Amino acid sequence: MTPETPTEPYNSEPFRHRMVTIPNLICVIRFLGSIGMLWLACLNLARSFALAFTLLSLSDTIDGRLARWLNQRSDFGARLDSFVDSVLYACLFVGMFWLRWDVLKSEAPWWVAAWLSYVITTAAGLWKYGRIPCYHTYGAKTTQWLVLAGALCLLLNISVWPFRVAMLAVILTNLEATAITCCLKEWRADVLTLRHVLPGGRCPKTIDPESRK
Repeated sequence: MTPETPTEPYNSEPFRHRMVTIPNLICVIRFLGSIGMLWLACLNLARSFALAFTLLSLSDTIDGRLARWLNQRSDFGARLDSFVDSVLYACLFVGMFWLRWDVLKSEAPWWVAAWLSYVITTAAGLWKYGRIPCYHTYGAKTTQWLVLAGALCLLLNISVWPFRVAMLAVILTNLEATAITCCLKEWRADVLTLRHVLPGGRCPKTIDPESRK
């Protein structure tokens, strides 16, 4: 019986310290597109705004897959992706305030609670590690689709219930991220679930903690 070949650690991957990669370029495009969404909102183009958000959300799925397929994952890319996602959703809500404030005003308890949960998980990461968490959990991936559906239904005046479900999912996802931060001793990216960091779970060492500089 031959011994198993050990898995190559993440910190030996060739793109770990690269800033210019295909996934990162897609992130930059998503960032610029997020700013462009505000221009569509100012023109009161709700349908175009919804279409732009849909395309940009899909790009978030594409860059993650490309990073894995092309072996171009990087610690900078993980942080960039989380930052650009925050910008995208911030622009989404600013645009929605402009286009659908009459609806959002009545839905304030839902989106305020979701926003506060994000503030809490971000503050926890900054306080403990000096970094914003970027775990990319399974819950976050599911929530991304729920937010897309909820935003489209609200923007197109279909129903507010998908938006409420999305906000609840955001809250639960951020609570899980906060719990992960409390359990981890060192900053990591790409922690799939809370179970992976609990005693007996498997937490993949995707990011070298020594990169915290």
